[in-house]
Amino acid sequence: MNSDPLGGSVPEPPPPGGVLWSLAGDIRALLMLPAALTLQVAHPAVGAGVDEHSVFRTDPWGRGERSLRSLQLWVYGGEEAAEEGRRLRKLHRTIQGTDTRGRRYHALSPDNYAWVHATGFPVYQHATRYLVRPLTGAQERALYREWLQVGRVLGIHDRDMPQSIEEFWPYYRKVLADEIEATVVVEELVATDQFVPPPDRGPLPVRLLLRAVWPLVLPPLARFRRFVTVGLMPPDAREAIGLEWTDAQERRLRRFCGVVRTVVPVLPERLRYLPLARKARAEYRRRLRSASR
Repeated sequence: MNSDPLGGSVPEPPPPGGVLWSLAGDIRALLMLPAALTLQVAHPAVGAGVDEHSVFRTDPWGRGERSLRSLQLWVYGGEEAAEEGRRLRKLHRTIQGTDTRGRRYHALSPDNYAWVHATGFPVYQHATRYLVRPLTGAQERALYREWLQVGRVLGIHDRDMPQSIEEFWPYYRKVLADEIEATVVVEELVATDQFVPPPDRGPLPVRLLLRAVWPLVLPPLARFRRFVTVGLMPPDAREAIGLEWTDAQERRLRRFCGVVRTVVPVLPERLRYLPLARKARAEYRRRLRSASR
């Protein structure tokens, strides 16, 4: 950890070359994120906070872009990681209200804030089996250690997160049993008839083209979003929320993921990794070459 000028220590992001270093910036992680987000908002307090305070309905593309950049900074941001963690905590200070069960909530209450972070681990653990390869026991433990370190970057105290895999799974199953439900936001995220405005980012000619064809593009895109959201969610979480998944859908998912597993590894790095990850990986390789001279 680095020293904080105000006292204490500044948590560092997970180490270069670790499990997260390989997973979080790979384009296949984009397919995992909808499942994690949906599992987050299936918690009544988190769902209420997003329902009442998020701009995901009015600015979905901007919201998604900011969230993706934030996630990348947690892993690849170096000194910026802790700064991003502080920014997020400040952003959530005023998010509070009443959830669907009539309970007062605050976004930064330990139970709520920790759950939002915790969902990433089971989704990564499950989805990598389909999109990359099953993690070994040692890799799962390394992934959990690194995810705990990301939690520290976000300001989550160790006392608020299970500190081992053995402690995590009972905690996770208890939240699934006691809290998780199909919130309003969950229903919207898996809906296939929900209107989403066309992308408002990128070159103007591309935006104009998408605007013209959006009525044709949106329905299959919405069906695909639901397919990967439900399919890449851990089955116990899917069941707790009440999301239907058939054997035929499972076979389709396995075929689709087989293609992804074959194609992505042979892509050039500039296509396989997201920009922040690509830059960090290049810098890491440069440092290794310099150290070996």
